[in-house]
Amino acid sequence: MKKGKVYLVGAGPGDAGLITVRGAELLRIADCIVYDRLANPLLLRYAKPDAEVIEAGKRAGSHSYKQHEINELLIEKAMHGKAVVRLKGGDPCIFGRGAEEAMSLADANIEFELVPGITAAVGAAEYTGIMLTHRDYSSAVAFITGHEADDKQKSGIDWRTLARFGGTLVFYMGVGNLESIAKELMKNGMSDDMPSAVIADATLPSQRIVTAKLADIAQACMDENIEPPAILIIGRAAQPDQRLDWFVRKPLLGQGIVVTRDTEGNAELAEKISRQGGLAIEFAAIELKCLTDTSDFQRALKHIGNYDWVVFTSSNGVAVFFETIGKSGKDARIFRKARIAAIGSITASRLKDFGIRADFVPDIYTGKELGKQLARFEDLSKSKILLLRSAIASKELADKLKKTGAVVDDIAIYTTETSKGDAMHIAEAMRKGRINWLTFTSSSTVRGFFEQIEADIVKSSGLRIASIGPATSEQLKKLGLKVAVEANSHTADGLVDAMCKYKKAK
Repeated sequence: MKKGKVYLVGAGPGDAGLITVRGAELLRIADCIVYDRLANPLLLRYAKPDAEVIEAGKRAGSHSYKQHEINELLIEKAMHGKAVVRLKGGDPCIFGRGAEEAMSLADANIEFELVPGITAAVGAAEYTGIMLTHRDYSSAVAFITGHEADDKQKSGIDWRTLARFGGTLVFYMGVGNLESIAKELMKNGMSDDMPSAVIADATLPSQRIVTAKLADIAQACMDENIEPPAILIIGRAAQPDQRLDWFVRKPLLGQGIVVTRDTEGNAELAEKISRQGGLAIEFAAIELKCLTDTSDFQRALKHIGNYDWVVFTSSNGVAVFFETIGKSGKDARIFRKARIAAIGSITASRLKDFGIRADFVPDIYTGKELGKQLARFEDLSKSKILLLRSAIASKELADKLKKTGAVVDDIAIYTTETSKGDAMHIAEAMRKGRINWLTFTSSSTVRGFFEQIEADIVKSSGLRIASIGPATSEQLKKLGLKVAVEANSHTADGLVDAMCKYKKAK
């Protein structure tokens, strides 16, 4: 059997968007992904469905894998001919033991590739307005481990030299040793009032920064309950410049936001929220169930090319439809002369993924508006129209089209069912004030969520509710809930934009 190859990939400092293009590319083709706890789990969404995914995280005092076991695991998977991605937080070779893994692969005659990543020091600094180097006050920067190997007999750190270092010192993995680091530097001549900063959860929505004099930094971090992972920066550079602290100005920074779509939809919405600094908390209130095995759908499919219009009302419907016809070896040519209408830019964009440009998209993304605007677009009398949509969709669209004289076949190709999530965890987080927003993208997400969590818990929590549109808002109001914001554009982007505008106005 031909040997595989191992890719030692830097995952970046935390924000999933900071992985390199090459790193993302390799995650998509990997047969096996071995990741550590500092790699953002969102990156695993790049993995192909059949990829083997192994967590090989190491935690102080509780190592799930020892280093030699990880080395052996990489060799074993490669020997079975697999393309293996070893996903490591930050850069694989900056205090990441990537060198040891690469040497073990080389000794086993396994081909490997090193893919650099943004190291934690750079991410932490540039997400807090700290410039590690500056021609006015820091012409050098040093990276130092704050936690040397447990079996090391003598420290390899030259504290005397570091105490007199004229630039910026950055300590990795030093939170547990803050007091001793500060004492060693001051004992060797560093001023006790030297500016110091500790950044925890760097580049993530939960990022926190504590600044203090060197003599006080350990106590300040203890007072603020700072825990690893965190970076310690010491030197004149460790005084953040608020003018340069762009990350803190993200409108949803630090906001805990529950997303309630199905698993795939939650992933999409969570990414958009993260881009605005929010901390997305995924709670899949619904799951999709395909209904394309019904006789009604099969009959419509057989004659689909004879319709004048085929209407898709959601991206879910598009995905279900093309997955179904793909299994029987068919593609977009099945539509022949039929034209395609879509509700919303997201649905239209999903159609483009399958080589179709929608012939009609209403200005307002609702079924009611599609019916009105399509009737103005052309005379629909005697037209044959096929609606492919959810089983629980409103009848308003079909009724509007029938009133124009069109012959309408309204076919359900999927439905949504309540998905059981960790309701106890969400309810407890609401009670403790850890959640700032609940988001709902359809009436079905409202039903799915409140079948599991009492509306009174939400009412008493003081959190805000964001709705994607009028139908969803109406469902919430029936439960006696106040909607803080409703998206003008009834899309995931519109929903996030509405929350951002709300926060900016406060």
